[in-house]
Amino acid sequence: MSPLTRSQSRTALAIFFVVGGTMHFVVSGSYVQIVPRWLPDARLIVAISGLCEIMGGVGVLYRPTRRLAGWGLLALLIAVFPANVHMLQLAYASHASALWISALWLRLPLQPLLMWWVWRTAASRQ
Repeated sequence: MSPLTRSQSRTALAIFFVVGGTMHFVVSGSYVQIVPRWLPDARLIVAISGLCEIMGGVGVLYRPTRRLAGWGLLALLIAVFPANVHMLQLAYASHASALWISALWLRLPLQPLLMWWVWRTAASRQ
């Protein structure tokens, strides 16, 4: 099987972020729970981050907005990383299963991989 073309990769990236952003509204309670407590108004943060994911996903599909959308998604991935760490801390605090805790640990290094995908597909000048 051949690797994805740049266009296919952009489409997959767009779908990934549009679906992910939509989930912020469909199951917002799950997202609100993982917003670190030191941040104000978790519901608003979840809505804004979901909207940014959707806009970024759509933005990577169009040449005039692609780079800006890519940079926006990179910033978003950096901004939401504390929520991923907080989610892991909550799992420990609630004595979650070893499987769930392992999955959350594996999720953390996925963030740089997602950032690389966004960079290669949308943010770089290539």
